Amino acid sequence: MGSFSIWHWVIVLVIIMLVFGTKKLGNIGSDLGKAVKGFKDGVKSGDEAPAQQVADKSTIDVEAKEKSKN
Repeated sequence: MGSFSIWHWVIVLVIIMLVFGTKKLGNIGSDLGKAVKGFKDGVKSGDEAPAQQVADKSTIDVEAKEKSKN
């Protein structure tokens, strides 16, 4: 009673695919794969990576400035 059979998992996966759709699940898997690859590359390079490394062109690098009171 406490463990699930393979058929339980198949039914759960079918319901998930019906709710989210295969395209959205594919995009999630692709994004997760890119994130894992980027993390592995970052761990391998360690401190050798340049300070201004941009992974995606849609990323905007900004600096926060303190607001001075006059």
